[in-house]
Amino acid sequence: MRFETMKIYPTIEIMGGKAVNRVDGRHQTPEPFDLSPEDAARRFADAGADCLHVVDVDGTLQGGRHNAEQICRIIDSVAIPVQVAGGIRSIGSVHWWFEHGAWRVGLGTAAVKDRHLVTDACTAYPDRVIATVAARNGMVVIEGWREETAFPATEMAKSLAAAGISEIVFVDLDRDKEPMENSLARTMRMGEVLDVPVVSSGTITGIDDVSMLKYLPNIGGCIIGRALFLGRIDLAEAIGTARASYTPARLI
Repeated sequence: MRFETMKIYPTIEIMGGKAVNRVDGRHQTPEPFDLSPEDAARRFADAGADCLHVVDVDGTLQGGRHNAEQICRIIDSVAIPVQVAGGIRSIGSVHWWFEHGAWRVGLGTAAVKDRHLVTDACTAYPDRVIATVAARNGMVVIEGWREETAFPATEMAKSLAAAGISEIVFVDLDRDKEPMENSLARTMRMGEVLDVPVVSSGTITGIDDVSMLKYLPNIGGCIIGRALFLGRIDLAEAIGTARASYTPARLI
């Protein structure tokens, strides 16, 4: 499957109330951005974003809601849908976020550890529950990217899709230490083995990456954070590139 347009998900990762950059999955010394989470949300919305992806990083590390008040302010302050991830590890937490205006919720560690939660959440909210599969050396990592499991990333993604997850966010944690072509190849493989859309996270460093990712099979979107905050990519341009119609090459 190849989508005619690819959705751009600007992401805001919040730790200790600040928008941060988790380079290589490190949490001990995250890089804070100058822009506040709320200001970033409004800026992205003003630039034409269709939706936002907001992560409670403290939640990913400890479980639970740590930056919920700030995330709720983001939900209330922008007129576009907001999907929330990070620390959602119970059906009660899933309900809470939907009751507080979340468009969709994302499961990470809980998706790997608690299949009953996946089933219950997908049953209660069809097409509104997504899962993040983060991988290092091809294996799933959980608990805020700190604990490696024995599960191959592609097999875990297929299992989650079969359980009802509507979309897989794929995070390739080897992206910063290898050529980008390798990360794109792993992302392409993920798209090939799944029958639900894949959203690539962390593969975009410039506008050319948007163009390349767009033509990979079964890639429904990409999550962009660092490149937007550092000004390496213009959001409006990225959205325009993602929405541009695909024109197959013509044989002469």
